Amino acid sequence: MKTKTNAILVAFLTFTLGVFAQNNKQISVKTLLNDMVNRELIAQFPNNNFRLKQESSYNRVSKKPTESKGWFFNHDFNSKETDHNFIRIEEKNGQKEWVLMDHIGPGAIVRTWMPFLKPDKPDTDIQIKIYLDGNTEPVFEGNMLGLLDGTGEIPYPLAHQSLRSAVSFFPIPYAKSCKITTSKMPFFYQFTYREYDDYTPIKTLTKEDFNEAMKLTKTVGEKLLNPGFYLNGKESSISTKLKPKKDVSVKLPTGSNGAIREINLKLGNYKNAEVTRNVVLKIEFDGEQTVWCPIGDFFGGGIGLNPFNGWYRTVSENGTMTCRWVMPYQDTAKVSVVNLGDSAVKINLKVTWDKWSWNEDSMYFNAAWRGQYPVSTRPYSDWNYITLKGRGVYVGDALTVMNPVAKWWGEGDEKIWVDGEDFPSIFGTGTEDYYAYSWGGRSTDFYEHPFHAQPKCYVYNKLNRKTTKERNTSGYSTETRTRALDVMPFSSALKLDMEIWSWTDCDMGYGVGMYWYGDKQTKSNRIIDEKEVLNVPPLPKGFPNN
Repeated sequence: MKTKTNAILVAFLTFTLGVFAQNNKQISVKTLLNDMVNRELIAQFPNNNFRLKQESSYNRVSKKPTESKGWFFNHDFNSKETDHNFIRIEEKNGQKEWVLMDHIGPGAIVRTWMPFLKPDKPDTDIQIKIYLDGNTEPVFEGNMLGLLDGTGEIPYPLAHQSLRSAVSFFPIPYAKSCKITTSKMPFFYQFTYREYDDYTPIKTLTKEDFNEAMKLTKTVGEKLLNPGFYLNGKESSISTKLKPKKDVSVKLPTGSNGAIREINLKLGNYKNAEVTRNVVLKIEFDGEQTVWCPIGDFFGGGIGLNPFNGWYRTVSENGTMTCRWVMPYQDTAKVSVVNLGDSAVKINLKVTWDKWSWNEDSMYFNAAWRGQYPVSTRPYSDWNYITLKGRGVYVGDALTVMNPVAKWWGEGDEKIWVDGEDFPSIFGTGTEDYYAYSWGGRSTDFYEHPFHAQPKCYVYNKLNRKTTKERNTSGYSTETRTRALDVMPFSSALKLDMEIWSWTDCDMGYGVGMYWYGDKQTKSNRIIDEKEVLNVPPLPKGFPNN
């Protein structure tokens, strides 16, 4: 009887897994590369269930928020023999290897970040190895920075040098396991990966797969660098002078499934930098308001006109701000611009929309804003970006701070909890590391990449580049990060905190725009705060004009 029962169980499991495999296409480096540039995909809850996780050099004394000394201890790297902010040390053929990641189960590396060991020297003698599925030979092996900074096998922009960092978004899928080691003690590091459900069909990356996918890799890179415009949709637009405390709207046709594909907004001028904080974008879908965010924080340029080019958003030198998030709806959509300022503002708004096939996985686009001034840097604290309840996918944010002093402000780590876990899935190593650069006190120049940028820091932006080696992080700084393969799905909850950790005891200003997709029932803790929008943090006394 027991044998017969076991046979039935095996048959059932075999049938179940067979059906699962038929309903879920095999994940491979090619499918992931195509997914990276599919904006429609992130507007739907993933049909291959995964949790985004991260291995990093975060300080291992950080255990609980209630133990504040360890929780905020600023030593999330390795520089001496007593440091142990990695997994373990192994010995292979008489040689030590430092283990930085050791994940068992199906997954895919989707982002890596490592800083220069010295701020002005992009070199290291540390070798890195990436082993997949228990193989004794690594699929990738090379210089820890050079392998993943766009100067090695992985081409730009999939891998690249940001400010004093090596960053890669090249996907590395595996069916059974992934182990990453280095030949010497690592400095800082982050390896962000997808942890898929068991039995998810995955084609483990081989060197042959990598070479075969190189043409596609380069094609995807070209798309990322040239995001273009949506040309196949219909347009609704308005051009007007918007009086103070007034709003104007564009309503899209009702009665059929649709999706906003692109929003273009241009103001008459940007002489008053605060106009990008005082003018707010508001969007309603199917009778529910899902977007309320100052335009500088929504489009990512911060306070003032600070151009940059990204995959999802572009701020052009001529003042045109473009958003390419796909925003599905079932019946109605309305896009509004609100002028909370004291002066009239000329606006040109264009909304491009097209058809959408709504299904059970379709989600609404959301954007919200939180601002606070003053924010005390002592005692150290976790500043909540957002807390979400329900089902959805977190897809990005843009942070603008006002720092009243020259010294560096951004040692604070991100901590992201998903679905009520006891310890965050993502525990970072510094605010600038989250935004994909490093050595923040020195890295005050403009930079841009399809998925992240520093549009503004101190007096510098794309129109005024840094030419000196001065170290001054006072004034406004804007950092932005958007996600493709590193989106964060959540089934019931997500909470994102950023530590307030400056080298100076002072009062700062914080303002952040957050972007996510969610069901109609998904709720956030963010509220409309017109008073705080108008509470723009003043620049420090004597700040230079630029």
